[in-house]
Amino acid sequence: MATSSSSNPLSLLALTLLSILVPLAAAQDGRDQVLRHCSDTNYTANTPYHTNLKTLLRSLPSKTYTNHGFYNFSEGSGRDRAYAIGLCRGNLPKTRCQQCLNESTTYLFQMCPTGVEGVVWSEFCMLRYSNRSILNHVETAPVKHNMNWQNISGLSDFVSPVLKRLRDRAAAGDSALKAAFDNFSSASFQVSVYAYVQCTPDLNGSSCGGCLDSLIKFYTDASIQSYGATIVCPSCQMRFESDQFYEIAADQPPPSSSPPPVPNGNGRSKNRNVLIVVVLAVCLAIAAAGAYIFLRRRNRRKKPGAEDIESVECVEYDFETIKAATGNFSDGNKVGQGGFGAVYKGRLANGQEIAVKRLEASSGQGDLEFKNEVILAAELQHRNLVKLLGFCLEGRERLLVYELLSASLDQFIFDGEKCRYLDWERRYKIIGGVAKGLQYLHEDSRLSIIHRDLKASNVLLDEEMNPKIADFGMARLFLLNQTRGKTSTIMGTYGYMAPEYALHGQFSVKSDVYSFGVLMLELISGQKNSNFRIGGLLEDLVGFAWKSWEAGTAGDMIDAALSAGPQKEIARCIHIGLLCVQDDETARPAMSSVVMMLTSFSHALPHPSEPAYFARSSTAPEAPISAEHKVRRASGDFYPKEYSDEHSANTMSVTDIDPR
Repeated sequence: MATSSSSNPLSLLALTLLSILVPLAAAQDGRDQVLRHCSDTNYTANTPYHTNLKTLLRSLPSKTYTNHGFYNFSEGSGRDRAYAIGLCRGNLPKTRCQQCLNESTTYLFQMCPTGVEGVVWSEFCMLRYSNRSILNHVETAPVKHNMNWQNISGLSDFVSPVLKRLRDRAAAGDSALKAAFDNFSSASFQVSVYAYVQCTPDLNGSSCGGCLDSLIKFYTDASIQSYGATIVCPSCQMRFESDQFYEIAADQPPPSSSPPPVPNGNGRSKNRNVLIVVVLAVCLAIAAAGAYIFLRRRNRRKKPGAEDIESVECVEYDFETIKAATGNFSDGNKVGQGGFGAVYKGRLANGQEIAVKRLEASSGQGDLEFKNEVILAAELQHRNLVKLLGFCLEGRERLLVYELLSASLDQFIFDGEKCRYLDWERRYKIIGGVAKGLQYLHEDSRLSIIHRDLKASNVLLDEEMNPKIADFGMARLFLLNQTRGKTSTIMGTYGYMAPEYALHGQFSVKSDVYSFGVLMLELISGQKNSNFRIGGLLEDLVGFAWKSWEAGTAGDMIDAALSAGPQKEIARCIHIGLLCVQDDETARPAMSSVVMMLTSFSHALPHPSEPAYFARSSTAPEAPISAEHKVRRASGDFYPKEYSDEHSANTMSVTDIDPR
């Protein structure tokens, strides 16, 4: 029998405690989670630009205040000039607007200490700076977002039209304010939604509408069903919630020097009610915490560890349920075998098809790492990431239960017959989907996550050939300010590994970008990177793509099955792939830039530099080469350590899905 992780007493009390404390903390703080973006390019401290930037940001809130909280100023001249834009919510009082900008300035100096460009979004304002003019320029990347925890299936079908109506109203605004807010109700969903959209007012109506369109598209593409979300980019933002989060009020007058008036009876009654609610909540929280600790100690021997997995979206299955669903893990239901266990297909009693990863006892992954993986995987919600349905932690059994998908990408792309089913339209769709999935992991999820093992066999396909990135056993979670990690022992698949990782154990988001570039070239060529053949000769795919590109003969590497495809578009994708596999990791684009390159053909592409080579060409026509030579190690993949994982013990490896 499957049981929700919130159905046992321990989890229920823990979730009750969280449901009490989190809203109280949010109410006390008065702000949502702060979103930010810092450029990869840095400036040198104590240079003229640095001085101008400090002067500008610290003086911005005291500059002339417009009626609707829009600031646009610069400091300095020439190449050292600093530009800044501040934008408060359109109906925010002056004093609160200036307070928000002051707090945002402090936050930017802390989080982007040397970034040439930076932007921070809080609940009430946005602050952005750059070394270039940013006025009258629409910029829709990067996109950042956060969501609340409550999901309602199909809610986006109701919310999207609401946002589009507000988009039209905001775009019709004047040069002082381009914002709109309203509340809407749905009888079918039995919900009310409070929504708000806003553009920087320097944009014209068309640019404002286009910017908000890009955010609405992001919302629909990501299949966000949460009952509340904030989605932002440098030029516009939108938010919707189940409760009213904006004020419909004019700017407040400056504070008077006379004593404040005595509150009326209604005010005292309201304050008393708030006090009673807070006191009751605190009492309930203390009682829940005490009961939780008592029950946890009492049940520690009964089922160690499972109570620590407290994700509402994740189901805890008992072992007998999964055993029955997979036919006692029969060989007939086995669909894959990796270094850390087998994968089985199964069917639950309710008819739902599942894929079960059964970790071997000797895999080296401890209970704590297993629980961390479950919690992290359950957090990830994106249409291009495989969905974790639940887990089982019983005795020595550790099982991960995923949605069952039709096949993996390698079963199609490297099969001489099946590859014909993948025309260019489908391959381009797969490339774009994987790019968006990686962008979500790197930039748009609550946590910054490096996959570290992106390859064709770890991209699963549904019945409509939509790609979903799978297997997070080697993924690493980064701390808030962490941009790089290092390990003493390498683990992964050669050919897909970035040179800085394969040679020095250093990894970052750019390591995933490299793997994505290799995957792109494989999709275009229809061949494995380590077994690429031209005229009977073995070549390194990345090296051959580079040489062909330089010689102007990139068409030689294109799969013959794509001969009828749009050659210019395919050539552009080869170009993007080569940008991703450059030897210099700082030259590789971020995934948000890759997504923009793939969707905006007016975006000029820089010339790629030489990639790293792992295999040289061979004159032996049938020389064997290992397609997936793996090196295994122990690692604490989901621990947010500073920069080293030498003393941890997660050894979950990749699992390859074999065709049956």
